[in-house]
Amino acid sequence: MAKIKTHKATAKRFSLTKSGKVKLNHTNRRHKLGLKTAKRKRQLRNNAYLSPAMANNIKAMIN
Repeated sequence: MAKIKTHKATAKRFSLTKSGKVKLNHTNRRHKLGLKTAKRKRQLRNNAYLSPAMANNIKAMIN
């Protein structure tokens, strides 16, 4: 049976942690930062983790 190819656009946006969670960066940190509050920008710095319901779909695409 043929192998499933890695979906490169997904691989660039998501990564797996050692425990198997799917890690992603927040959006809205590129431009127009003068309009956003310091609190909002500070919170967007942190990584986010995908919900377990969506994680299986992403894992199939990046492995």
